[in-house]
Amino acid sequence: MKNSNILKTIILLVFASLCGGLIGALVISKQQQKEPEKTPANELVHTRQMPVTAVAFSSAGEPVNFSDAAEHAVSAVVHVKVTGETQRRYSGSNDLFDFFFGNPGRQEYQDYTPTSSGSGVIISEDGYIVTNNHVVDQAHDITVVFNDKTTAVAKVIGKDPTTDVALLKVETDTKLPTLGFADSDNLRLGEWVLAIGNPFNLTSTVTAGIVSAKARTLGVTPNDFGIEAFIQTDAVVNPGNSGGALINLKGELVGINTLIVSRTGIYEGYSFAVPANITKKVVKDLIEYGVVQRALLGIRYIDLNDPDFDDDTYLEKYAEEEKLDVEKLKALKKYKGVYVAEVVENSAAKEAGIEKGDIIVRIGNKDVTAKSIVVEEVGKLRPGDKIEISLIRNEKTKQITATLRNKAGNTDVVSEDKLELLGAKFETVGKELAGRLRIKGGVRITELGNGKLKNHVRQGFIITKVNQKSVASVEELASIINELKRGEGVFIEGIYPNGRRDYVAFEL
Repeated sequence: MKNSNILKTIILLVFASLCGGLIGALVISKQQQKEPEKTPANELVHTRQMPVTAVAFSSAGEPVNFSDAAEHAVSAVVHVKVTGETQRRYSGSNDLFDFFFGNPGRQEYQDYTPTSSGSGVIISEDGYIVTNNHVVDQAHDITVVFNDKTTAVAKVIGKDPTTDVALLKVETDTKLPTLGFADSDNLRLGEWVLAIGNPFNLTSTVTAGIVSAKARTLGVTPNDFGIEAFIQTDAVVNPGNSGGALINLKGELVGINTLIVSRTGIYEGYSFAVPANITKKVVKDLIEYGVVQRALLGIRYIDLNDPDFDDDTYLEKYAEEEKLDVEKLKALKKYKGVYVAEVVENSAAKEAGIEKGDIIVRIGNKDVTAKSIVVEEVGKLRPGDKIEISLIRNEKTKQITATLRNKAGNTDVVSEDKLELLGAKFETVGKELAGRLRIKGGVRITELGNGKLKNHVRQGFIITKVNQKSVASVEELASIINELKRGEGVFIEGIYPNGRRDYVAFEL
């Protein structure tokens, strides 16, 4: 009997305990709903949350379908594999005795063949493929891997460093899947886009994002005539995506993925693409002429939309450097557009009547909300094309029409300048240096950039002969090089200022 009472007592205590715990939990739950506790910042890294499924919706409230566009476009995006020219490098010796005392007999040379890869977009059924210039700039051999894993050898039709666009061609007996160009001017901020490419050699990778900005200027194009009006997106892009497709949800090509801005070298939030309208123009020129027909307006200007323009200290410094009236510059703060700081002689702007001090507020069919708008609108056109311009002069709006010109100051078709393929700047050697080196003349390399000469000579090298023809001036060098065809052999003889002679051979 006594044991039975003890058992009942235990059961009652357990039951009371459970009820108390339940009531306590309910009280705590209510308190949390009223006053949620804040997690200390240093504990956030330990917080685990359940995954949340994000669903994008169209303006009509229906879920956005990325699949149709992705499945259509992925077959038209290719993997571009590049092999550079084989280089011979001195490797030296790792032996400590050799390090301290030297042993010329143990010097070693190794052949090194650089490789890299990127992406490309098929734009015609007969094998034209657009990619980035920086993907194929140093290419000796190019292999294209299609989405079905078949391969083909590609050749370079043309390259344009000013837009970072290049055009390849593969020979094919079958019709290839293609992507058509969209009108990139119709892109809207916040519009969904997909990036397709081969990051880290992960073929046929698709990522999604929105258009974060348009006509973005970054100052990264290494060219005096660089055209930057990038589409900025938050679609994930990484090394290997370069040259790949940026498409809208109709499966149309709106841009060519080109670069990221990153502290680490990998994606950190934003990626940038060359707009389809600029790409399309460059491709047409490369097919038709072999070189881009670059139109120029011929002005130097100040961007009145730049945040720096609101800084009086910046304006005072700028006015001093450019010998301008600082008070007149400050008075321009009320305008939006670009201020014409200089008009180039024999230019389209000069011929059209644009003057120093004018403020360009509209060009083509666009308001000038950034200097990149001017660059983009002019960059879509060729020498000889006309462009409408609205400007403010003496507080009054004026409409003019400018006929664009090339860098030579005329509207003629420009043929390819193959000297640019060497990737260097040159100057004619003076008589004093020529006499000291006992040469009749030559052309000295004053600056060495990306090009055919990069891995063969050092800055300061003096070219004295090309293919056994003597070279005494920059004009003679240009004449000899421009007579050659792409892929033709080039044999250069020359000398360094210290008297050491050297020889260079490569394909143009």
